[in-house]
Amino acid sequence: MSLTLNDIKHPKISTWVNEMIAMCEPDNVVVVDGTQEEYDALMQKCVKAGLATKLAKKENCYLFRSLPSDVARVESRTFISSVKEEDAGPTNHWIDPSELKQTMRKLYKGCMHGRTMYVIPFCMGPLGSPISKNGIEVTDSEYVVLNMDIMTRAGKKVLDIFNADPNADFVPCLHSVGKPLRECESDNGIWPCADIEYKYITQFPEERLIWSYGSGYGGNALLGKKCFALRIATVLARDEGWLAEHMLILKLTNPKGEVKYVTGAFPSACGKTNLAMLIPTIPGWKVETIGDDIAWMKFGKDGRLYAINPEAGFFGVAPGTSAESNKNALISAEKNTIYTNCALTEDGDIWWEGIGYPAKGKLVDWKGKTRDALPKDKAPKGEEMAHPNARFTAPAKQCPCIAKEWEDPAGVPIDAILFGGRRPSTIPLVHQSLSWNHGVFLGSIVGSEITAASTIDASQVGKIRRDPFAILPFCGYNMGDYFKHWIEIGKKSTEDKLPKIFYVNWFRKDANNEKLPGGFMWPGYGDNSRVLAWIFDRCNGDNSNVVETAIGYMPKTLNTDGLADYYKETLPEILKVDVEGWKKELADVKENHYPKFGKHLPKELSEIIDMIQDRLNKA
Repeated sequence: MSLTLNDIKHPKISTWVNEMIAMCEPDNVVVVDGTQEEYDALMQKCVKAGLATKLAKKENCYLFRSLPSDVARVESRTFISSVKEEDAGPTNHWIDPSELKQTMRKLYKGCMHGRTMYVIPFCMGPLGSPISKNGIEVTDSEYVVLNMDIMTRAGKKVLDIFNADPNADFVPCLHSVGKPLRECESDNGIWPCADIEYKYITQFPEERLIWSYGSGYGGNALLGKKCFALRIATVLARDEGWLAEHMLILKLTNPKGEVKYVTGAFPSACGKTNLAMLIPTIPGWKVETIGDDIAWMKFGKDGRLYAINPEAGFFGVAPGTSAESNKNALISAEKNTIYTNCALTEDGDIWWEGIGYPAKGKLVDWKGKTRDALPKDKAPKGEEMAHPNARFTAPAKQCPCIAKEWEDPAGVPIDAILFGGRRPSTIPLVHQSLSWNHGVFLGSIVGSEITAASTIDASQVGKIRRDPFAILPFCGYNMGDYFKHWIEIGKKSTEDKLPKIFYVNWFRKDANNEKLPGGFMWPGYGDNSRVLAWIFDRCNGDNSNVVETAIGYMPKTLNTDGLADYYKETLPEILKVDVEGWKKELADVKENHYPKFGKHLPKELSEIIDMIQDRLNKA
């Protein structure tokens, strides 16, 4: 039996939902119960409306196509609307909250005429975990309900938690696709959304409130994801003394059966999901997945940081995912999965660039156009069969390497934190910080080199696009204060109980070496287990294969059994300290990166730069 508004007994939630109904004026209201029957009925509604296509080749899988104007997060329309602009900081867009609410209320007024409002009670994290947080998302999108069903714990089981405690906290999340009020490109009658100037993805940090209007796609609309789990959660974590991070969590087991848990923060296109689901190439080692995108970490009574994955599914980038790059991700998405903006094959399967096998015959591309498959499966930029940001939404429990602890309410104790970026030079394969604050420094300078493939501005090629802690688009407050929060976290425990911090770089290149595939000096993928093995030993206190350098602790060598000879030859080079390169790196940080944070930059980070510069001068 479906739920109604009368089933909401929590007074604050009931009041808030009724306020949203009065503003948005939907034709009817459904309280989501989270059952399979409800999911199936909503999916059939989408199929009937022409929004979804059932895939004949995959069990209970469906393909959705959005509009070209609504295919990704829109950072230019994402706002941290704190009371003071200074609190949003230099890396966020800000509008005065009173002014913004006035603007958005006008857009929301009557925006759900002719539509159904869905009320989604949801939990970020395992039910009953002291690390988890709860929310209510109101939306007029069936696509959002279906994705939230996979990505969160949603429905009656969460509503029961609210109803049992009238004082239970929740994060209110209002979403509308913003059905256009006039004829425009955005209104094809199937995927309604607003033009770009009317899109708003807004976080009000002091109120722990999220309002999103005008987009039906991804993190703009699935408000439990980036909006709650990072932008609002970073503020909660700052105020409550924990960490909300854009990090994978993996379980690493060595041949002796010993276990370590590792988190890792990497900017996009740096192999984060691949690492979370890695298949080791060295015998006896095992990697299992706790989470692939977000980690919430709180201190246990023993002084260690314990992490949960607040999500219940994977919202993975499809293009480039193959049996070679991430076999476990492909298996995870074989059934009960929502695909968005992938290509459709003649026999009712999905396809994308980089899937690992050629497309055959005619395909329906992500825009709904029927086209012949290209002979080499390579399309010019902008003419891909699948959109470069095409996605799969799959239940995490389907992952063949999911760890049994992934829903442990207590979380898992974190032994190591990894930072990394796509750097063809300077940064070695792996090095370990000399201290917690040095590790915070390494997180603060994370970035990737801009390539010709990622920019149309030739003057930017070769420069570093900094993405500190890989959380730049997702931090809900001033990044300088965020760095300070990490330093304060380090004071809450002792170095022996805090995770050890490492910086990795799988992407060193030697373009002149014709032997190296793609010019890369390290094979990556499953061979990254060789680096993880050294990190594991360091967390065990093993000092037998380590050297202290100017930039931190590094391995003397790594396990190279089974590696191609050319990688054995390049290994010494990517385990060296590039003294001159690091001097330039620090100069860039001092001159171009840190100044933007002004008085909010912690003095401890400037002290770390001075320390590393001194060590480099003596090297």
